[in-house]
Amino acid sequence: MSETATRLSLYSIAAHRGFADALVAGLIPRYGEKDAGLARLTLLLPSRRAIRTVTEAFVRLSGGGLLLPRMAVIGDLDLDETLGALLDPIGSDNEIPPAADPTRRWLRLAQMLRLAMERAGMDTISGQAALLRQARDIARGMDRLLVEGIGPEELMSARVLDLVGELSEHWVRNLHLFASVQAMWLAELQERGELDAPARRTRLFDHAAAKWSRTPPAGPIVAAGVTSASPSIARLLRVIAEMPEGSVVLPDLDLALDDAVWDGLGRAGKGEDPDDPPIGAGDAVTHPQYHLKLLLNRMGVARGEVRPWHRAGMSKAPPERSRAISNLFLPPEQSATWIDLPPEARRLSGVRLMETAHPEEEAQAIAILIREALETPERRVALITPDRGLAGRVIAHLERWNIAADDTAGRPLPQTVAGRMLLLLSEVLAERGAAIPLLSVLMHPYAGLGSDGGGGDERGTRRAAWLSHARRLDLAMRGPRLDIGLAPLREAVHRVAERRGDPAMRTWWDAVEHMLAPLVTLGGEERIDLAASLDALAAAAEGICGLSIWGEADGRALAAFVEDLREQARGVPTMLEPAELPAMLRDAMEQVAVRPPYGGHERLAIYGLIEARMSRADLVICGALHEGSWPQPATTDPLIAPAVLRALGVPGGDFRIGLSAHDLAAALGAPEVVLSHARRDSSGPVIASRFILRVRAMLGPKLLETHVQSSAPALCAAIDRVEPVAPHSQPRPMPSAEQRRVGLSATGLDRLRSDPYQFYARSILRLHALDAIDDEPTPAWRGSAVHDILHRWHRDHGAAPGTLHDLARDMLHAMSGHPFMRGLWQPRLLAALDWIEAETAALVTDGRTIAATECKGVITVDGVRVEARADRIDRLADGTLAIVDYKTGRPPSASMVEEGFALQLGTTGLVAARGGFHDAGIDGTPDRFEYWSLARGKDGFGFRDEPVKEGRKRTGLAREEFLDQSAFFLSDAIAKWIAGDAPFTARLNPDLPGYNEYDQLMRLDEWQGRARRDPGEGDSA
Repeated sequence: MSETATRLSLYSIAAHRGFADALVAGLIPRYGEKDAGLARLTLLLPSRRAIRTVTEAFVRLSGGGLLLPRMAVIGDLDLDETLGALLDPIGSDNEIPPAADPTRRWLRLAQMLRLAMERAGMDTISGQAALLRQARDIARGMDRLLVEGIGPEELMSARVLDLVGELSEHWVRNLHLFASVQAMWLAELQERGELDAPARRTRLFDHAAAKWSRTPPAGPIVAAGVTSASPSIARLLRVIAEMPEGSVVLPDLDLALDDAVWDGLGRAGKGEDPDDPPIGAGDAVTHPQYHLKLLLNRMGVARGEVRPWHRAGMSKAPPERSRAISNLFLPPEQSATWIDLPPEARRLSGVRLMETAHPEEEAQAIAILIREALETPERRVALITPDRGLAGRVIAHLERWNIAADDTAGRPLPQTVAGRMLLLLSEVLAERGAAIPLLSVLMHPYAGLGSDGGGGDERGTRRAAWLSHARRLDLAMRGPRLDIGLAPLREAVHRVAERRGDPAMRTWWDAVEHMLAPLVTLGGEERIDLAASLDALAAAAEGICGLSIWGEADGRALAAFVEDLREQARGVPTMLEPAELPAMLRDAMEQVAVRPPYGGHERLAIYGLIEARMSRADLVICGALHEGSWPQPATTDPLIAPAVLRALGVPGGDFRIGLSAHDLAAALGAPEVVLSHARRDSSGPVIASRFILRVRAMLGPKLLETHVQSSAPALCAAIDRVEPVAPHSQPRPMPSAEQRRVGLSATGLDRLRSDPYQFYARSILRLHALDAIDDEPTPAWRGSAVHDILHRWHRDHGAAPGTLHDLARDMLHAMSGHPFMRGLWQPRLLAALDWIEAETAALVTDGRTIAATECKGVITVDGVRVEARADRIDRLADGTLAIVDYKTGRPPSASMVEEGFALQLGTTGLVAARGGFHDAGIDGTPDRFEYWSLARGKDGFGFRDEPVKEGRKRTGLAREEFLDQSAFFLSDAIAKWIAGDAPFTARLNPDLPGYNEYDQLMRLDEWQGRARRDPGEGDSA
């Protein structure tokens, strides 16, 4: 037989040519001239994304209508693509078992892992979510071996067993654990008559290879763009290359690479001695050509048998670029030749490097480059980045110019609108109706849309009413956490509905509670069934959102995920703790990518690394080129030692670094390329990618200057530049006389004298700060809680001894379920309340009785209404009054009282002295003024303090001076701010402690401690 007859049809398209366009430009004249032409051709491609890319290339280059070839997917690195019906041997000779469901395998492996650990006497992994995570790692390891055609018997081969003695105990234990789980799983597969998906794929490839070897197909077959080096694919490609009408077209195989460099890549699965491991320890697995050498060696083909694909694409870079790219990725030993290379062999014409300060600036600079490129008609732009966060920021920046862009790599399901709803509902289940996940559910973008009924206007009205009720619930839930469950929320809603006269809100909550009750009930169980949990989550999601939850692309992906996991969980019962459900679902949902439908800009694409393969663009921007992103760090299998994998011929984790290098080499083939990286990420400084460092080193200082992209970062800095703003001055509001005429309270007087601006914001502007949701108990909340408890104690129990402790515990339980309150503050409070109860009982024996609690008094001073709410007023044995002010913290110092910055007690006494509590049945002369503090004192929690002189006390005012001094400060404040024209200056007394809820309103950080400059003094501070 002649040499021509046995010559293999193996081709390569160089990096400087657009692969898809060059491929199609060669296919059309070769196969488009006979009868049906291209319709007879079968085109085997690596992924569904490649089918889309090649189809677009056919449309661009056809010049008119044509019949497309049959295109089928034969594999991908991540094993997440279907094979297509082409290779599935349907018919009488079908002896290949069906594939096992991957979700069912995942759940069963978790059960088997627990059993294997128990049998081995190992500590079982804590928590079902962590066990499922480990089971996923085992599944990946099994798939990795199956792709390489390695069975469980090879794990027990002499080569591996010789290594076991050299491994640490950790690796030996994990290897035995992996082998045990794999053996149990394979036994179950045999019993069920199934195969793992990778094993079935291998059999399909071998079946097709054997069949086509005997009887080649009637039409031509071309395998293009396939880079997977698995043995089964290599055997199939060898058969296709040998067929009379078969061809194999490889992407970016460097045919000009020096033979010494090619040999220096390592043995790549082809050792001289059969006893040598297929993957040598010195193999350059990080080189972009290594995986192609591994593929050729497994095909039994020499690089010299591969020919160039002579058809050029419409878009191509200069041919010398390919030589520079080849030099760029030389192995470390050969890269020493860079110093001797002439400039034309090192120059990357059309390639520019762009360095920015941080990811936000990088995203904006990339957006500017895209905006500029799209101004040229017919020019296509692609952003390639493994960093989906950067892709999202670029998309957001492009919206500034109304440029719609889609990230074709997709988003993980948990980051989508529909996926987030399922996770929020799982958090409601796990936390039994906690405030933050509950309110997040009720204010979700899909919440309140109801079922499918009604048009747009009706849905909008329904949504508006839903949000109105949800916002009122939000206000009711502000502050410390209520107790777990829905009952406390029901009481809060009923109080709000009654106070507002809004029965519709009560009806709304009853419907919400009906939908969420099954979740909260499940959350109270010790362990829950996964399938039952998914039933409850799906029912709640549909009840709250209607069919909208399943309507969009993310909803359809969510529906498929839930249905698959629920069906398999019914067959493989899986129990877990309620608190584990959110983490378990998030881990599982992270495996699902939601890709957007068509609709973005027709000349702009944003790709991940896999999606970018075979793509074509006039300008390619490679983003996030820093270590840890591109390339990502090499991963290590947690159960199989790297030495064992190498002995079995399985490429290690750093093999993917070589794939990343190949992806970059392919991207460098575009006419114009920008390599972008930032000096830091969100966590701190980062190191530029090793590929960027190689580019800089190869170019050298002089050539590097001509390859820098500086205009986009400069525009990025200028686009949002604004003129410096002068420092904000210390606020001094000057309301009108009419606006000033507001009433004063005893607490408001303290605020007015210490910080007039806060009084202005609260009493004149009537602005009140909202408590945070699920907040820790604040001092103000603790003070209100104590007042309520003591008031109820006096009103309902007559301050009877032995009743306060139980009353306080019950009321605190109803007020808040916050762990900080229950664990730390409540025990201290109860101890202090015991002191109050004992102190009150002791005073009763002296003839002192409680006259009133939480009573309101009003007087008029200088034409201004002054009111005070007394925490407690006691009647002494001589008929005089004692004014008591409860404090949860330390009482004010005597100096603050003397200086007029703690006037609450004195103002309350002044109101009592002038008959302001007459309507409450309290008349008399106040003679004692006491702070009852619940803070720790000398003898435990709780003590009394008086701001007036008594006995040997050297500080404080005398009793006869106390009320006069309070009246003076009150009249002075009224004259200055209420009836006068003094400004309400912010932080008038900055050294005084006080509330700070208005600091943001007064723009405190913009003026405090900053001296104002005149305009001529230079830049503003």
